[in-house]
Amino acid sequence: MDFSSISPALLLASLMVAATPILLAGIGELVVERAGVLNLGVEGMMITGAICGFAITINTGSPTLGFVAAAAGGALLSLLFALLTQFALANQVASGLALTLFGLGLSSLLGQDYVGLKPAQTPDLHIPLLSDLPFLGTVLFSHDFMVYFGLALVAAVWAVLKYSRAGLILRAVGENHDAAHALGYKVVRIRVLAIMFGGACAGLGGAYISLIRVPQWTEGMTAGAGWIALALVVFASWKPWRVLLGAYLFGGVTVLQLNLQAAGLAIPVEYLSMSPYLITILVLVIMSADRSRAPGSLGRIFHASG
Repeated sequence: MDFSSISPALLLASLMVAATPILLAGIGELVVERAGVLNLGVEGMMITGAICGFAITINTGSPTLGFVAAAAGGALLSLLFALLTQFALANQVASGLALTLFGLGLSSLLGQDYVGLKPAQTPDLHIPLLSDLPFLGTVLFSHDFMVYFGLALVAAVWAVLKYSRAGLILRAVGENHDAAHALGYKVVRIRVLAIMFGGACAGLGGAYISLIRVPQWTEGMTAGAGWIALALVVFASWKPWRVLLGAYLFGGVTVLQLNLQAAGLAIPVEYLSMSPYLITILVLVIMSADRSRAPGSLGRIFHASG
């Protein structure tokens, strides 16, 4: 067993990369749930975004267009969920599960011609001077633009929810949709926009896996990342900065178990592979004791009476 092969700087840099897809999906789902909607279709939207982004990147040679297409694909799939739950008033849990199954099947169909292909490489943003710093340059300043976009998105969501009128309205709809409706707010419109934002973020998270983290297309390649993103929102007590913390925790454990395998740790690989999920469950159990509560209208169907 050789731990000298593990570089702390590369380990931390890999942590940020591993955390980015579930961070993007998680922050989108947080906005959806703060609006009072429970969308369990994150996995389906992520895998759809993964194939949409991959296909467009292969055909255009532009990863940027690929990420735009991934966001659009995730948002369009989430619109189906919005139509079912906000207009047809279908059960949110059942609709979300159906959305995941539909997304998995649709991505499998769309991805048949893309197996074995390699997308155009997404370049890292080497920030002048800063990227040359020892240790910190490798850890913080030599990543692709989506890593920084994810961090900026967390900050933006936090600021909007905390300080803006739009954030106040969104939180009001999530806490008590009947009271928000009585005050004249368009509850359904607000929730549809929140759902589409969550879908776009999930699509970006999926595309990050297929274009950067594992630059290839494989059926079912999100491998439960959407469910982890859902769990992170609960872990975060519906607070943006805690989503970032939870994503880095999961990403860190994932990267660490890969490095331990490479170092020759005498533990069966299956145990190491399931460790990120076991630790996530353990954290959720611990966090369930937190007094912070979910939005008051979360998962409840809204029907305008007047």
